Amino acid sequence: MIPALTRGALILALVAGGTGAAMAQSVRLLGDFRDWSSYAATDGSGPVCFALSKPKTVEPTPDGFSAAYLYLTHRPSQKITNELNLVAGFTFAPDTPATLSVGGKSYPLFTENDAAWLQDPAQSDNLAGVIRAGSTLTVEGTSDKGIKVVETFSLSGATAASKAIDGEC
Repeated sequence: MIPALTRGALILALVAGGTGAAMAQSVRLLGDFRDWSSYAATDGSGPVCFALSKPKTVEPTPDGFSAAYLYLTHRPSQKITNELNLVAGFTFAPDTPATLSVGGKSYPLFTENDAAWLQDPAQSDNLAGVIRAGSTLTVEGTSDKGIKVVETFSLSGATAASKAIDGEC
């Protein structure tokens, strides 16, 4: 469950991210599902639905670490479903990939600043299914200080959160 203070920070992040006050005003909670929450919003291109979770552990915690989130996003007007995005809470080393592992499978991620995405977006639906079936997910990446960081996310509630965004978008 994402606390109300975090929800406020999320809305501020959406505004700061350039989506504008109109989107921030239209973000609504679809539900809290154990360690995941689901939201719906509208931006200039139409509806956007996303499920998100915070890591349970970050080891070691990098200097300057801020909040981290893992997102699964649907953008129906752009024909995008299950887009995975990580906001790591630290800056990745430039031109250094990260690795997401869940259910005995690994997926390479490309990184930019403090964010990461699947290197092969065609794997999005497969990964979403593995997330729904799994219990934990880890992301290993290298910080801009050269330190290997492992973030571990609980997948408890991921199925329900995913179904909520499926139903909305």
